[in-house]
Amino acid sequence: MASNCLLPMQEQGLAALLAIQRRLEEIEVTFRELEEQGIKLEQSLRGERGTQAELKTQWINQLLHLVQKKNNLVSEESDLMIAVQELKLEEKQCHLDQEMRRYMNMDEGLKTPQDLQAEKEILEQFLEVVKKRDKLIQVQEEKRLSELGSADLGMERRPEA
Repeated sequence: MASNCLLPMQEQGLAALLAIQRRLEEIEVTFRELEEQGIKLEQSLRGERGTQAELKTQWINQLLHLVQKKNNLVSEESDLMIAVQELKLEEKQCHLDQEMRRYMNMDEGLKTPQDLQAEKEILEQFLEVVKKRDKLIQVQEEKRLSELGSADLGMERRPEA
């Protein structure tokens, strides 16, 4: 008997993992491009004419923009890594759920000591997966709140510029 949630989960999970892998590769390319832009920016500013204060202000603004882009990519990369972990845990939970149902559907009188032990271990694994998924949600929420706090600080500083 095929698992109800495993087959679609595997197909969905594989598609999601492939999309995440593709995006991670794009992020890596963008990181390299940002680094090259930073190098070119520094070289061009060294060769430009103008007052030191103007050059410094221009360089700092452009550098901050590059750093902001990089930070956004790092944040997105982190989100994608969490999504990968979530997909893996979701698939494992689904598999354990199916295993648990198989044991729960057995007649209690027919269960061997090995069956009872396996059922107990599956339940423990299931609970561990649930804890890990809860921890991921907590990490995501903390990250979101941290980013909101950073964005609020950035908005407070803008009027001074």
